[in-house]
Amino acid sequence: MVAEGFSVDMPATSINNGKITLSVVITCIVAASCGLIYGYDIGISGGVTTMPTFLGRFFPSVLKKAAATKPNIYCVFDSQLLTTFTSSLYLAGMVASLVAGRIVKILGRRNVMLLGGSTFLVGSALNGAAVNVAMLILGRIMLGFGLGFTNQAAPIYLSEVAPPKWRGAFGTGFQFFIGIGVLAASCINLAAAKHPNGWRFCLGLAIVPAAIMTFGALFISDSPSSLVQRNKLEQAKKALISIRGKDTDIEPELELLIKNSEIAKASNEEPFMTIFQRQYRPQLVIGMIAIPFFHQMSGINAVAFYAPVLFESVGMGNDSALFATIILGMVNILSILVSTFAIDRCGRRFLLIEAGIQMIITEVGVAIVLALTTGTDGTKRISKGYAILVLVFMCFYAAGFAWSWGPMNWLIPIEIFPMKIRPTGQSVGIFVNFAATFLVSQTFLTMLCHFKYGTFLFYGGWIMIMTIFAALLLPETKGLPLESMHTVWQNHWYWRRFVQGYSIMNAG
Repeated sequence: MVAEGFSVDMPATSINNGKITLSVVITCIVAASCGLIYGYDIGISGGVTTMPTFLGRFFPSVLKKAAATKPNIYCVFDSQLLTTFTSSLYLAGMVASLVAGRIVKILGRRNVMLLGGSTFLVGSALNGAAVNVAMLILGRIMLGFGLGFTNQAAPIYLSEVAPPKWRGAFGTGFQFFIGIGVLAASCINLAAAKHPNGWRFCLGLAIVPAAIMTFGALFISDSPSSLVQRNKLEQAKKALISIRGKDTDIEPELELLIKNSEIAKASNEEPFMTIFQRQYRPQLVIGMIAIPFFHQMSGINAVAFYAPVLFESVGMGNDSALFATIILGMVNILSILVSTFAIDRCGRRFLLIEAGIQMIITEVGVAIVLALTTGTDGTKRISKGYAILVLVFMCFYAAGFAWSWGPMNWLIPIEIFPMKIRPTGQSVGIFVNFAATFLVSQTFLTMLCHFKYGTFLFYGGWIMIMTIFAALLLPETKGLPLESMHTVWQNHWYWRRFVQGYSIMNAG
């Protein structure tokens, strides 16, 4: 018997076509470019918050603290108002994610990407023109709404459009564009740091990635799954022919999509209530809670948001700190490319476990270097050589994250959700992700001030928990068609107890 709520079974070989067409490449690049706006915002925030002209205009108390004769290097940037500038975006993203699942189902993936891009354009303009903190925060809130919509729609679109055999590689595209956005923002921060209005240029330039993504989305069709869900069967057939190739038999895949859509509609259940049924316990725990939460508790966004702040705190000058951030961004992009080639060959679990061990070692290494060089009161500046050693450790940490938890956060949850709860499941997962991001971004600088080098041991402990979770409870999902994913739960030593004994009658 097949678990209730999962897809109608069909031989995987009948739809598991690994052919990569020009059309699928173009559409996936456009969808993945939604990551540009997320990455640009992550990268730009940390650099802007170290610019003296920005701090002097909006946060003069932080600038005054930095000018103190012998400050605690860990506490220079500890300001709740300053961190609110960064974290307010994620509060807005949380709110947007609560409604994004329903909107994605009604309007389609592509239209929600357009909506998110347009909202991001407005937020970018407000930030670039800001004259007070209130205007800054309002702009950040608009950016958050934009990210809430695009982060919901784009990963789903990528997984539904990509050929099953290469879904992992295409799925890493979203994380790759996040990396491109972070690196571009770091370079712009360095170039604009000395200009009196450089911060305004950096914040306002977010219009560019938003415009690129929004314009590109105008020229792609929605995913076949979304079109079938909205009863646009002829358009769904055309979309499948376009992305799979004219010489490919798309009927088995179309038939499976239609059948699962019909069963999902016939169930007449509220998706938010359906998620809590016993047979969806694996998706609830893994896709909606554990992965999005662990993604943030790795500490990566604390590093990404505040990398310039961190490097300046440990003894680098402003320019050196920004340059170190660029190096970190380049390592990140190269490592994402490693993931693109390895994820469908080595599998998801192997990369998560290997990278977890690597990240634990580097977090402990950073903590040891800082403990030995900065003193217990944090008033000692470490030497240039030790600052470079911290950068090396951080590069190995970023590399491990970039080929594991980075792309997996957007890929695995989408893979494991059946069609009937996919938008809702992604919505809940994005909410958890943004909630954890808000928690990390709002507390990191305060934690750095009070825990000092122990902050890195704190995140190292979470990475250890994440790695154990991946080893014991995460099934391998590489290569399986989305609508045949139920087999991973039936064969898993723990999760099979939740899915056995349910009828095929309510699949979908």
